[in-house]
Amino acid sequence: MKIKRDLFLCITCLFLAFILTLTNERTNDEALAARIAPDILRFHVLANSNTSEDQSLKLKVRTMLLNTIYEDMGEHASLEETKDFVRSHQYILEKKAERFMERFGYNYHANLELTTCYFPTKTYGDMVFPCGTYEAVRVIIGKGKGHNWWCVLYPPLCFVDSSYAVVPDSSKQILKQSIDAADYQKLKMEKPKIHIRIKLLDLITEKKIPIDSRKQ
Repeated sequence: MKIKRDLFLCITCLFLAFILTLTNERTNDEALAARIAPDILRFHVLANSNTSEDQSLKLKVRTMLLNTIYEDMGEHASLEETKDFVRSHQYILEKKAERFMERFGYNYHANLELTTCYFPTKTYGDMVFPCGTYEAVRVIIGKGKGHNWWCVLYPPLCFVDSSYAVVPDSSKQILKQSIDAADYQKLKMEKPKIHIRIKLLDLITEKKIPIDSRKQ
């Protein structure tokens, strides 16, 4: 009985240590995100549903909107200019997305807004952005019940396939000049962390669970 009790205590201690480690990692990530978030604008697109057709449409709408924003806004827009462009062109972008989807036979509404979202840890080329709350341009297609896709709109880090992308030096330079030097090095040097989703951890930390870590 003593051996079983000691084994149980050992496993319990290891589990608690594991939970505390994850809690500390999340806290550090969110603290870093809070420091860099004022200089970053994310881009977030939610599909109508998880059907293959709706997911494919989501990617088409994403590409069309990104091309439109970057082409109409110009290559050298600042963060505030990017936000102002999105605000002033909100209705135009929504209608353009809806007309675009009609060409493929879909009668979905497009809702575009500048809002605040909680994002999971995400890698863009050789840059790793920590989980936390960021300002974002969010596009909801139809019911918005499907898997989402996200990137960084400013500085321009949006790629169709971020797994193989290389972040442009110009974007890195913008980011480097905007945030603390030590924080910039953390974004470059840290390897992507695997965030294990444990309900108990969320209850302990009382943090909001990331929007949806599944990427399409």
